[in-house]
Amino acid sequence: MLKYRDRALLLSARGLRAFAFGFSAVLIGLHLERAGLSPAEIGVALGVGLAAASLTGLGSAALAARIGRRRTLAIVGALMAVTGLDLALITAPVLLVLAGVTGMLGAASVDYGPFASVEQAVLTETVPAARRNRAFGRYSLTGGLFNAAGGLAASAPAATRTFFLLYAAVGIVTAILALSMTGAVEGEPSQPAFGSFKPLAGLAALFALDSLGGGFVANAVIAFWLHVRFGAGPALLGPIFAAVAVFQSLSYEVSARLADRVGLINTMVFTHLPSNLLLLLVPFSPNLAAAVALLLARFALSQMDVPARQAYIVSIVPPGERAGAVAMTGAVRGVAMSFGPALAGVAIGAASFGVPFFAGGGLKAVYDLALYAGYRNRRASHET
Repeated sequence: MLKYRDRALLLSARGLRAFAFGFSAVLIGLHLERAGLSPAEIGVALGVGLAAASLTGLGSAALAARIGRRRTLAIVGALMAVTGLDLALITAPVLLVLAGVTGMLGAASVDYGPFASVEQAVLTETVPAARRNRAFGRYSLTGGLFNAAGGLAASAPAATRTFFLLYAAVGIVTAILALSMTGAVEGEPSQPAFGSFKPLAGLAALFALDSLGGGFVANAVIAFWLHVRFGAGPALLGPIFAAVAVFQSLSYEVSARLADRVGLINTMVFTHLPSNLLLLLVPFSPNLAAAVALLLARFALSQMDVPARQAYIVSIVPPGERAGAVAMTGAVRGVAMSFGPALAGVAIGAASFGVPFFAGGGLKAVYDLALYAGYRNRRASHET
């Protein structure tokens, strides 16, 4: 019963945070543009946010081993509140660019940030191993549905500063939810946060390649690209990214069931590769409707690897090292991803509209082929 309560609190915090990330990904580019930042500066700001999200994941994993997972998640909530207040109240361009140094900018997906490593370790404590794939599917599903609601909310006729004040409030609420969990979620805090990285080294290198490509097509970059290329404003971008999140959410549930049948690595590759081929077609769209149709088809497949990847990582290391494993692979992914928005911002500003999609889709397709070649016969501990 206590495990069910802890899981409910975890999913509640996950959902609220995803809601805030949903409207942040849609509005952050437009908010910074209205504040006077150039496309290149906006790209740098998004890149800073992505890099910091992953690097602070390492810090949160180490901190969780020292002071506990609940307190660490509460601190992450406070960092989210600081980010929201910065964006809502500060006007200096330099400080706006640095808003993401907390790691809680929410420019990409809810899979990134200092919360991810600790939350995913907590999740494994609330379910038996046989149900782990489904648990990570529901974890991603919750994030996806609330992310959709946040994207839809971004179309409401309200000032962007109001949204970022709400963003700060969500951070405070999630901190309270974390402190309300029981001690059972702490797992084995006496264990070192980081053990041997040997089982993860090859995976981390491949994840870096995937994330470098992903940085070119982060949600905030795509939203800004649609705005520049086709003149789409918040009234259109909100529903578009709400639909994106709904498609992703439905795919998470399918992913968990597929992984039980064909394996985690096969699920990651067989769904991810077709999505990247669709991504390469987006720049050829003659109008907004065609671009949105291709993006929706792509997003219906592109995130099915997320719960499978999460379940795989926590299942190839000892229990006490799970947060560290998620943080380490996340850090490598995030640092690689952070280069994408800055380069994409320059490309968009120079009217080289196809560059982000060609670079992103190409790099991610190479990752898929390499992952299948190297890991198709290496199973997680709970796979039969």
